[in-house]
Amino acid sequence: MTEQRLAFGQWGEDEAAAYLRTKGLTILLRNYRTPVGEIDIIARNRRFLVFVEVKTRRSRSFGTPQEAVGFRKQRQIIRTAQWFLANGAPRKLQPRFDVIGVMPAADNGAHIEHITDAFSLDFSG
Repeated sequence: MTEQRLAFGQWGEDEAAAYLRTKGLTILLRNYRTPVGEIDIIARNRRFLVFVEVKTRRSRSFGTPQEAVGFRKQRQIIRTAQWFLANGAPRKLQPRFDVIGVMPAADNGAHIEHITDAFSLDFSG
């Protein structure tokens, strides 16, 4: 992956983290890596422990950013979240899986689309 693509992805994650803070969430971890996968952002509020996948795109030429989070990626995120939960995560919070799509806006800001509870631990396969 080129440095430019990495920087663009980092920009998207920074924008998503700032957005989540405005919604009252506390960012616990970013780029949480385990042997089974990676989660872009782990955040919390009073009720939920939120595992967030961030997708950043320059355009909708290949669909929305959120559409890039298919079944395989969801399964990887779930496995990584289970790893996190098994290794000392806050137990009193309900896990939730969100997807945030980030695209550049005309005003040089970010256009953010947030899907709360985008998928769940209950999957087949």
